[in-house]
Amino acid sequence: MRLIDAAAVDAALDMPSVVGALREAFAGSVVQPVRHHHAVERGAGEAASTLLLMPAWTDFASAGGSSPGHIGVKIVTVSPDNARRSLPSVLGSYLLMDGATGAPLAVIDGQALTVRRTAAASALAASYLARPDSRRHLVIGAGALSAHLVRAMRSVRPIESVAIWNRSSERAEAVVAELRAEGIEASLAQDLAGAVAEADIVSAATLSRVPLIEGRFVRPGTHLDLVGAFLPDMRETDDAAVAAATVFVDTRGGALAEGGDLVQAIRAGAFRAEDVAADLHDLCRGHHPGRSSPEEITLFKSVGAALEDLAAAVLVASRS
Repeated sequence: MRLIDAAAVDAALDMPSVVGALREAFAGSVVQPVRHHHAVERGAGEAASTLLLMPAWTDFASAGGSSPGHIGVKIVTVSPDNARRSLPSVLGSYLLMDGATGAPLAVIDGQALTVRRTAAASALAASYLARPDSRRHLVIGAGALSAHLVRAMRSVRPIESVAIWNRSSERAEAVVAELRAEGIEASLAQDLAGAVAEADIVSAATLSRVPLIEGRFVRPGTHLDLVGAFLPDMRETDDAAVAAATVFVDTRGGALAEGGDLVQAIRAGAFRAEDVAADLHDLCRGHHPGRSSPEEITLFKSVGAALEDLAAAVLVASRS
């Protein structure tokens, strides 16, 4: 069994390849049971961590037995207080196994795998939902995912300028400096409402429990890419933003059960579960065309899908 560290994951997973692997995975057949969620309580004054177990495997019956495929499971912790310890909020490991025998093939750095597959899923959705002429990208949040979201969107849309907003300007400035070092035109967003109003694509990757994106500031034609807020009591948009948009999700089961932006909008009567236009399976299989007009506001809510991890892990293992 191989140990594949973060550096090897970085070297193996270029964005176009990961987006392509996810497109094939969502168009194909992968079994992904509902993931396990466990709250890990901490001491007084500390936020609870979340333990996630995310299994998936090749659907051998649907594949006609043509390939043994793979089995995989990701073990992840999400710890909101990790920023105070100079650690990423999301940490974990991925175990990849042979589909025929169950024999372990590799243990892969889960944090590096997660940020790349998450950013790639957003880019995959944007390839159907963002306007083809999208050039201005706003990223809300300056965590480990933010720079990867920029690189991912640039792989599918002609992004010319990037703005980063974060409650802590120091962390946002660090992301801006990282992007500028790569030759990307990036700047610090001071006025969040104004930055939302100017952007063609707005990506939010936070653990916020209060709306950051207000519908009144979202102009026609904008694509909202909501990556954070993976629990029902978290949210990154208000009800008005959800109500004004055509809503797409990575998976219906996950987003409607766990995505706070949708769960809370449904509870408030601003949105209905049946109003979800399509998920990534529908888009990648050609069952839904995606964006219908230049003026349409589109919203993609992602909470993560185990098949994304499996597809990315198989790609890493094949290249390492």
